[in-house]
Amino acid sequence: MQKFLDKIFQLKAHRTSVRTEALAGMIGFFTVVYIIVVNSSILAEAGVPYQGAILATIFISVVGCLVMGFWANAPLILMPGMGINALFAYNFVQTLGLSWQQALAVVVVSGFLFMILAFTPLARKLNDTIPLILKQGITVGLGLFLVLLGLEKGQIVSRGEHSILAFGDMHDPFVLATLITLLLTMILLVRKVPGAFLWSILIGTLVSVLFGVHGEVSKDAMSLAPWKDVLFQADFSGVGQVAFWTSVFSLTMVLVFETVGLTFGQTKQLGQTEKLPRVLQASSFTAFLSGLFGTSPTISALESGSMSASGAKTGLASVTVAIFFLGSLVLMPYISFIPNSAIAPILIVIGISMLQEIKEMDFGNAADTFAALLIVIIIPFSYSIADGIAVGFIAYPILRLFSKNRTRTPILMYIIAALFLIQFIVQ
Repeated sequence: MQKFLDKIFQLKAHRTSVRTEALAGMIGFFTVVYIIVVNSSILAEAGVPYQGAILATIFISVVGCLVMGFWANAPLILMPGMGINALFAYNFVQTLGLSWQQALAVVVVSGFLFMILAFTPLARKLNDTIPLILKQGITVGLGLFLVLLGLEKGQIVSRGEHSILAFGDMHDPFVLATLITLLLTMILLVRKVPGAFLWSILIGTLVSVLFGVHGEVSKDAMSLAPWKDVLFQADFSGVGQVAFWTSVFSLTMVLVFETVGLTFGQTKQLGQTEKLPRVLQASSFTAFLSGLFGTSPTISALESGSMSASGAKTGLASVTVAIFFLGSLVLMPYISFIPNSAIAPILIVIGISMLQEIKEMDFGNAADTFAALLIVIIIPFSYSIADGIAVGFIAYPILRLFSKNRTRTPILMYIIAALFLIQFIVQ
């Protein structure tokens, strides 16, 4: 068995062992297992059947990690992405009016377009063309949006008349449970406790029991039947709608920028940049499958760093994560017991961690700064990730025309800005 695994994953060449990779994979799983509950909860707000969303989340994570492990041989975790799932639920469905089935079709088309880019040099060229500060602005804007969603899901703030935000009732047991769990989650992260998000969910659920705001354990036995409610449910009847192609364009842009930028940084940190082409191919293929499986697109998880920090150097760690995801099926009847008061703090904390990207932004050029900050501000205030990105990308080349900076703006940026502008006009 040792020789077989060494031959597949080139363990000796990477100076690692089965034990190291397996242990790192186990640690990696416990840092991302929260996605099963959190992603399903967000998709459910778009109308996706909750139990079906749970199974879709598990199975796409299993397939994604297997593809990443065997095809790219990189210790990275592919799972539904935070931020992108919010784009799916709150923008495509709740704002643009697509059904969740049509939104799944958007995921399929966007994933296919991403595959075309990933299996050619186009993805790398496109990523190189987009200014770093705009990509950073998207990350920060998504972070603010996740914080807002978490505050609302935890009822710490609520939307009143005219969509004005107001503080929730601090005497409400649900709100108190959310606040206590949020504080404990932050303490776990400050102390750098391994698997902090898993502990957060467990502790948050215990707190909800103490306050009497928990959910109910499903009386149904573990079953794969609910998956049929979302599997292959992508509905392409909306292809004649402007909203459909607006969503495709927005999702494709976000998928490409976020995935290419993220995986480039991850492979560079691993010292394995030669694996980037296959990493992108594995990511795009799994993103394409996501829509068919019944969930929002996958990305390479930020938490993948927990595996490299534990010594992982090959795809065997990713395959280990896939095995653990498959094993999580036995927990399905108990997932509905976990309340939003235990989920909301994770959204808030992940959003806050994404906000830290702002310290890496170069504010030396006023034109670039204004364009990036427009993205940061408009995403949460408009409650639309797509609109925030569009405004920033339209403003960028226009502001550059009036800048004293002599650096030439790539023609592709004008094309992208024009496409976004056309999208606004038609929409």
